[in-house]
Amino acid sequence: MKKGLVFVVVLAAVLAIGGAWVWKYGRTAVPADELVLYGNVDIRQVELAFNDSERIADLLVKEGDRIRKGQLLAELETERFELAVAREKALVDTQRQKVARLEAGTRPEEIRKARADVAAAEAALDDAERTYRRIKSLIPQHAVAVQNLDDARAAENSARARLNATRALLDLALAGPRKEDIAAAKALLKRDEAQLALARRDLKNARLYAPGAGVIQDRVLEVGDMAFPQKPVFTVALTDPLWVRAYVSEPNLGKIRPGMQAQVTTDSFPGKRYAGWIGFISPTAEFTPKPVETPELRTRLVYQVRVFVKNPAGELRLGMPATVRIQLGRRRPGKDRSPTSDSGESAAS
Repeated sequence: MKKGLVFVVVLAAVLAIGGAWVWKYGRTAVPADELVLYGNVDIRQVELAFNDSERIADLLVKEGDRIRKGQLLAELETERFELAVAREKALVDTQRQKVARLEAGTRPEEIRKARADVAAAEAALDDAERTYRRIKSLIPQHAVAVQNLDDARAAENSARARLNATRALLDLALAGPRKEDIAAAKALLKRDEAQLALARRDLKNARLYAPGAGVIQDRVLEVGDMAFPQKPVFTVALTDPLWVRAYVSEPNLGKIRPGMQAQVTTDSFPGKRYAGWIGFISPTAEFTPKPVETPELRTRLVYQVRVFVKNPAGELRLGMPATVRIQLGRRRPGKDRSPTSDSGESAAS
């Protein structure tokens, strides 16, 4: 009697396990032209940080907020950056004036002054020469001392040297600045302009913008905190692109290719199908990850497949288990690679 009861209990347990397996894996017959894969919804995550160190002045979003590409998310205190821009702009203006002065050459007034200096030096030399000749003519008569003759000769030589110097200054005024000096001034101007551009970029980087559409997952810092390039302010889950990371066994690898159509379903929204397409097939094999639920042996080598999905209602979430049904032999209309507007990308790391 006891043996019969045990047999009945064991039989019931076997039937229950078998029924559960059939309910899970066999309740829906898979057509011959359809391949079913299992995986999880995946998206990219980005840690956003400022590119400089300064105190946070304002945070414009919080956890759970949906953001769009280019949206302003946070700002730093900008006084230091604005002063740096003003300083570099003043240096640029100063150096630009120096370049303009060199390129304009010598002013007409300076040239006229140089000519006048030459004329004055010529007159002084002429007077010194006459004085020297007069004293020299009086030497034979012993009317003047020899010392006076020496002084007159020195005065003549000095006047001639001053004349040569003023003529050289006139030549320099007429020639204008050297081309090397102009080139050096222009190089310094470029340096100052680069410093100004860098200061303006630092000022621009004091504002943090969204790199793409997504959802704020974490707000790490608050207003008044000191921001650093190494410290993220927000963690953002990018919602474009969105895909299902699934795995295909080696025997089925040859049945699929990028661009093929797919349908994605989830347990959270039973009966609802999301249009998708294969955007990436891994070139290398790996062992089946533990989270993947397939009726295949877990020790079999598989290849990662990335199936991009349209998610206009925002119902698919990171990590959500999903089932992918691929229509074999059917490609996504148009191109193998999905356009950006469909939240797709043809390859991923």
